[in-house]
Amino acid sequence: MARFTIATAALSALLATTAAFTTPSHFNYRTKTSVSMSETEFKSDGAKKQIGNDSFLNKDLMARSQNGPGIINDEKLNIGIVGAGLAGMVAAMDLADAGHNVEIFELRPFVGGKVSSWQDDDGNHIEMGLHVFFGCYYNLFGIMKRAGGFDEYLRIKDHVHTFVNEGGNLGALDFRFPIGAPISGLTAFAKTEQLGLADKFHNAVRLGTSPIVRALFDFDGGMDMVRELDDITFSEWFTQLGGARGSLDRMWDPIAYALGFIDCDHISARAMLTIFMLFAIRTEASVLRMLDGSPQTGLHDPIIKYLEDRNVKIHLGNACREILYDTDHEGKPTRVTSIKVGPAKTERKFDAVVCALDVPGIQKIL
Repeated sequence: MARFTIATAALSALLATTAAFTTPSHFNYRTKTSVSMSETEFKSDGAKKQIGNDSFLNKDLMARSQNGPGIINDEKLNIGIVGAGLAGMVAAMDLADAGHNVEIFELRPFVGGKVSSWQDDDGNHIEMGLHVFFGCYYNLFGIMKRAGGFDEYLRIKDHVHTFVNEGGNLGALDFRFPIGAPISGLTAFAKTEQLGLADKFHNAVRLGTSPIVRALFDFDGGMDMVRELDDITFSEWFTQLGGARGSLDRMWDPIAYALGFIDCDHISARAMLTIFMLFAIRTEASVLRMLDGSPQTGLHDPIIKYLEDRNVKIHLGNACREILYDTDHEGKPTRVTSIKVGPAKTERKFDAVVCALDVPGIQKIL
């Protein structure tokens, strides 16, 4: 009988963080899963360090991602992974290095999920959206070093976040300052051309009364407060104390689109405030890196080669169409037995199945 694991694509420690921004599952549509990570028991110390508050500021995660699991399982399993985004490919890296036979099934004709790119008929690289890599993406950087793309393809840029407005006018958050976080962030917001004086005042009030301030002195307490904001959008949270629509349109919507490809009216307040807390606490968190080339070339191709060298099979254009499972005496699902994939709904049996999708994707397949 197969085991069935759900891995939300952005959750990872994998599952890196990534991504463009690969970030936690709450970055998508405020949908909650039924089991919280804090309720899950892990046997290994390495796994324990990848959940909870430690996973945000733990630089050791880069070494874990770079070195792999470091152990080969006694039992060799046949494992099917649904989804060839970063979550699925990174899961495949660890599982293959642990000695398992791995196959990946992907709906699209290319890998990458939300960090995808592909070439058109003229050879142009088309990207799914803006992809930037913040300095706190320790897991993702470790994966890129492990696959061999970090030094060759990732380029650090000036510590400035640039906004391109209608008509080509530019605005910026300029974090370049002799003193690091949080002072550099305060000066960036004070000097930005993106907001007028009134909007700057309202932003100062709203952020000054947010969990970010508590996190400067009590990170765990600040994160506990942020987790309670997963049920409201950033727009709802921001306007509670007078934040204006203009600030959302000019400043926060572009940031939200970069984080999760959705605007402030739909992204969770928890998602936005989590990244702002990291900016406030650690100077390097807001430093940007960008790929020298497309995500396919700089990020995915090295990972694909890594997987192919370990005999991982990637089936593109082969979506998982159905999950087959046994049921108990009440008709409730017990164990996954196999999955049906591709246009012909070919049945494939595995010892374990990993569903490496975002929350809407998991809902659809279930």
